[in-house]
Amino acid sequence: MHIARHELLSKLESWLNASSFADYCPNGLQVEGNPTISKIVTGVTASQALIDAAIGKGADTLLVHHGYFWKGENPTVTGMKLRRLRALLANDINLIAYHLPLDAHATLGNNAVLGNALGLHDLVPVQTETPLGILYQGTTSPVKLDDFAVHVEEVVQRNLVACVRGGDHSITKVAICTGGGQGFIEAACEAGADAFISGEISEQTVHVARERGIHYLAAGHHATERFGVRALGHAVAETFSVDVEFIDIDSPA
Repeated sequence: MHIARHELLSKLESWLNASSFADYCPNGLQVEGNPTISKIVTGVTASQALIDAAIGKGADTLLVHHGYFWKGENPTVTGMKLRRLRALLANDINLIAYHLPLDAHATLGNNAVLGNALGLHDLVPVQTETPLGILYQGTTSPVKLDDFAVHVEEVVQRNLVACVRGGDHSITKVAICTGGGQGFIEAACEAGADAFISGEISEQTVHVARERGIHYLAAGHHATERFGVRALGHAVAETFSVDVEFIDIDSPA
């Protein structure tokens, strides 16, 4: 089976409403390739390794969470950026990327899919100054931090980057902001969360967790953001009956 690129992009926009987001990068089609799509490779980041893997699979489209052209980056097409773009263009591969829209989506987003994988109930977005859905919160049966940490590791299939104990309390309310969302720990506290899960950890995150009494689990930027793009790929495959394959180029970050 194959589909027209414009048809895929239209469907993705209808699902993710990307045009409504003020983001740090362009969402949607970033590099134009074959107008007819029959093989899609999904992944977290459009690294050279993922591009090479997509080429090896004969893909005409790469669908990722972390694409290119970030605000503040050097705009020149040299070095690493040149090599990546040259490989995409030479092989007529579309690069399609969704950043914040794929964090925030209520069923396909990183936060929601990770929360469901953890078995959380009543998952809802927490309103903050950033788009609704960047921070989610759900509930669980009371569980001790040590047991919950083991559960998180089992779900993300890797050891935690860090686990900061915010007291002796059990966990019933869990806030989630995947990737580099550790800065939302204050918002998680204000929402009444007992524990907060993100990908990375900053020096100040430790002190906020300890002083405000919230457990903090850093489960890896890459590890926590495999969930959304994989779910998005499954939705595309089911909707269009097109070949979609998730490739995990692992990262310790």
